[in-house]
Amino acid sequence: MKPSLILTFSLCALLAFPAGAKPVSQQGRSCHLPGSEEALRCVTVPLPLDYAKPTGPTLKLHVTVAPAFREAARPDPLFILAGGPGQAGTDVLVLLNHSFRRVRATRDIVVIDQRGTGLSDKLDCPAVANEETMPAAEQEQAARNCIAAVKRPFSAYGTASAARDIEQVRLALGYDTINLWGASYGTRLAQHYARAYPAKVRALILDGVVAPDQVIPAGGRDAAAALELVFSDCAANPACQLAYPALRQEYAAVAARVASGAVELELPDPRTARAVKVQMNSERFLGTVHGILYSAADTRRLPFLIHSAYAGRWQPFVARRNAAGDFSSEGPVAQLLHLAVVCAEDVPRLTPALRKDDDSPLTAALTTRITSLCALLNVVPAAPQASTAIKAPVLMLSGENDPVTPPRRARAAGELMARAQHLTVAHVGHGISQLGCSPRLLREFLDKPEQQVDAACLKEIPAPTFQLGSAGPQP
Repeated sequence: MKPSLILTFSLCALLAFPAGAKPVSQQGRSCHLPGSEEALRCVTVPLPLDYAKPTGPTLKLHVTVAPAFREAARPDPLFILAGGPGQAGTDVLVLLNHSFRRVRATRDIVVIDQRGTGLSDKLDCPAVANEETMPAAEQEQAARNCIAAVKRPFSAYGTASAARDIEQVRLALGYDTINLWGASYGTRLAQHYARAYPAKVRALILDGVVAPDQVIPAGGRDAAAALELVFSDCAANPACQLAYPALRQEYAAVAARVASGAVELELPDPRTARAVKVQMNSERFLGTVHGILYSAADTRRLPFLIHSAYAGRWQPFVARRNAAGDFSSEGPVAQLLHLAVVCAEDVPRLTPALRKDDDSPLTAALTTRITSLCALLNVVPAAPQASTAIKAPVLMLSGENDPVTPPRRARAAGELMARAQHLTVAHVGHGISQLGCSPRLLREFLDKPEQQVDAACLKEIPAPTFQLGSAGPQP
């Protein structure tokens, strides 16, 4: 885009919006996107790639708007901020018809593909054929080649720029004040925006809260605690204890066997059914276990997967790993965007003391790999945002078994919030908004954010049953 047009856009944002803005239902274009059966509104907002260089290169930010069902919509929409970092808003559109359906009755839902994700100039590496069967050294080299080939200013893709993008979207769509829903990393972005533009935030909903002092790669302590809960829950369940009486010991034995390099597998390729050789190394094994801990239902399958691997039957574990990696297509997370954020905002705070305190085999390999790749990115460390108090009402949601953002993270974030409510759910991992009565509670909070939410119904969310054999979970 030419510099003169950037100036024109800025003036439009400041002068024409919101007074001259079209109704949301008339903005952008009608579009059909995966995750939603109905037509939505797609809006493209042109923005500077680097806000410090307003006449330099630009990017096109993709915004999806789901207009309120009622014509007399409330003037304050709900902006949706996905997690990661690296997940796009369009990756969570499926939540429109569940988690946000009650909210949408009276409010527009605005879903942003954060810069560098999804349809907003995705910052990613191309898919690599047979990645799951590649030796670790080849995977590492492929990642290094990808980083070297990308000629973009990684420092322009951080949380501060993403927060400024949200403000430009608010102006472009003509809203005065907004509500924010963020999940996981999206809670960091939501908090950043609330501190940068406090007068424009009516209320926040934070699901899986990232604390301001949290360093994303340093998650070993939380992951280990979540795994221990799986072991203790199985031991407390008579059927699980009977099926897997030595679960801790079997897990330790499998992890040691994998670490020794003794696990060479020959399994059918899920696409071609041809036999392929797979080396199950510690990064793959522990990374899969860590990923399983995110989901309450998955954690109840973990004892079966561990026991099967201990007995030498790795097919169920590898099948679960393939499913988690979205084996049939590119995964949703923009890998380079993830690194651009984490390398600038988290790794510089990953001190030797923190690494020692947070040491856990579950995350050690990933932390080492990220720090190694960050050296190649050579991104400038981001200036920390001042930890000022957030005055807007906040509803925080936490799963007690969350391996990355457990309740203790929300409590730490809440110390810098003047009006925060914190709801926790037992036997649940990462993500609450889609469970049980949560969609109704989101609507009730947004309608009256000053009132205390009656969250007794969250106790009715049942714990998933354990899988005791190949037939699946218990009935």
